[in-house]
Amino acid sequence: MKKWEYLTAPVLVHNTKMILDNFGADGWELVQILQGATPEQLVAYFKREKQ
Repeated sequence: MKKWEYLTAPVLVHNTKMILDNFGADGWELVQILQGATPEQLVAYFKREKQ
């Protein structure tokens, strides 16, 4: 049975691609992005299989 770990992280609107690329390079898969308290604030939810 696979086991997963999860991460939530803020994402800056003006630098989204670089932030997501960095998490992807570390093995994190983006699950969802939701708006935070203001339209400029985004929160990303990631998962990856536990090693």
